[in-house]
Amino acid sequence: MRQNHTVSYLIRLFREIGIRPATRHGQNFLIDINLQRLIVDTADLGPDDVVLEVGTGTGALTAMMAQQAGAVVTVEIDQHLFELASDELADASNVTMLHGDVLRNKNNFSQEVIDVVREQIDAGPGRQFKLVSNLPYNIATPVLSNLLSSPIVPTTMTATIQKELADRMIAIPSTKDYSALSMWMQSQCRVEIVRTMPPSVFWPQPKVTSAIVQITVDHERRGAIPELSYWHDFVRAMFLHRRKFLRSCMLGAFKRRLSKPEVDELMERVGFGPTTRAEQLDVATMLRFYEVVREKIPEGCPSAASTPKKQGPTLPAVMVI
Repeated sequence: MRQNHTVSYLIRLFREIGIRPATRHGQNFLIDINLQRLIVDTADLGPDDVVLEVGTGTGALTAMMAQQAGAVVTVEIDQHLFELASDELADASNVTMLHGDVLRNKNNFSQEVIDVVREQIDAGPGRQFKLVSNLPYNIATPVLSNLLSSPIVPTTMTATIQKELADRMIAIPSTKDYSALSMWMQSQCRVEIVRTMPPSVFWPQPKVTSAIVQITVDHERRGAIPELSYWHDFVRAMFLHRRKFLRSCMLGAFKRRLSKPEVDELMERVGFGPTTRAEQLDVATMLRFYEVVREKIPEGCPSAASTPKKQGPTLPAVMVI
């Protein structure tokens, strides 16, 4: 398995097989081997770990992980790269390569991916699941946020993403980056920016700064949140128009289910005034409000597109935060 991943090597390799990086798939190859090692070291892989990699690329990062992990499931959407990486990784017996889109849609992972990862987890006692990936920018948010709603939840997620997205994940209340994504991730995880990376460490160079993030899932935090799917949609509804007052967001989300006096009463119970905004609230405070609302409206808050018969806030069909 070749480890050379310089610009000159990639350009020569791509010329030989007659392909170019596909911008529609967000193909930006990490060419700094020290940063590749940093990703693997941060993930802290061992023989009991089952790794999901989204975007195999040429297989350089995959090969590094295969030397330490118990199993690596790697997914590549590009047919040419899938064939190239298949040759590069032919001797890695603990690597399972899948060709296709890791996402069935923006709400859900491919069932094939879920099944293969679960099969690897079940292959030995004490195995744990981790995501490690140089994520394509165009799917970074749905991959990271939706893994927390998937049937298989990782213990950690180590990934390269846009710095802007990383900033949103760690943002604090009353800042410009604080959003539904901030609250969704922080309510269940500890998020750390390990390293920022300039465009020059990728080929082709992206137009933005990137970051390596380490996301550690806190299963105690997750376990303390009743009905995670309800919480997911509730957070989205409260931040749907982030500059609006929370009262207006509530009235819009629970239209025909809560009257204005009822919304005012719920807000007063947690000490909110008429000018309170979601962007001012920390996770613990929003969770307290969520519990009050859920007590009043216990039926759940499903996606209207997927389960139209149930009641809940009126939300867009796409659930990605």
